[in-house]
Amino acid sequence: MRPRPPIKGRGIFSGTGLVITGLAATTAALLFPLWSYAERQDGTSANVLSAHTVTTPYGPLSAQDRDFITKVRLAGLWELPAGQLTERKGTTPAVRTAGQHLVDGHTSLDAHVRTVATQLGVPLPNEPNEQQKQWLATLRSAQGQDFDRRFAGILRLAHGRVFSLVAEVRAGTQNSLVRDLADDANTTVLDHIKVLEATGYVDFAALSRELASSATPVPAPPAVDPSAVVPVAPSPGETYPLPPATTTGPPQPSS
Repeated sequence: MRPRPPIKGRGIFSGTGLVITGLAATTAALLFPLWSYAERQDGTSANVLSAHTVTTPYGPLSAQDRDFITKVRLAGLWELPAGQLTERKGTTPAVRTAGQHLVDGHTSLDAHVRTVATQLGVPLPNEPNEQQKQWLATLRSAQGQDFDRRFAGILRLAHGRVFSLVAEVRAGTQNSLVRDLADDANTTVLDHIKVLEATGYVDFAALSRELASSATPVPAPPAVDPSAVVPVAPSPGETYPLPPATTTGPPQPSS
């Protein structure tokens, strides 16, 4: 008997074959994310994540915690000099008061962050980053009411950006020293926001647009050993009242 010739339309390219192939491809596409997710949950990936967190007597210290400590230091390195500029350049009592609050708050907060950095072994910068240097240059070149307006606008924008970071760190940190520093920073930043707004020079519409836009990350300058950090302090001979931000006493190691 002669073999029957192949019937067209059968095999993998037949209608049934195409349906089966399509179902198999769909199933694979659905399962792949699950396998990928499972791989991300294995011990290797967990080890990569945990490598960014170190154990300390005060609780785990995360990469975000260390970044926060650095940012607190950076804030004092440029906001205190900015506040001092108002003594000779501010044209209204409200602007000069806001500047004095910056000096008061960051003199206290910088002492706190240097103590925390020493206890946790976190290196700190000794100079502002490039963006902060540009802001200071802008304020140094401004005169009269233009200085008042730029001072309130730039400083209010900077404080608005850091305010949400302080809240995020305070809500999630497992380190008791970082929690205490975040409490201090929150008090200081909120005080500064209020006195800056009290100058009457904050353009809230422009501020909202600036805060909604993505800020370009600016690398921090080289860090140094905590013991080599130069304190942020007012100019010699100047006296200021007690700062608005107060600490809660020497933090204790977490149990």
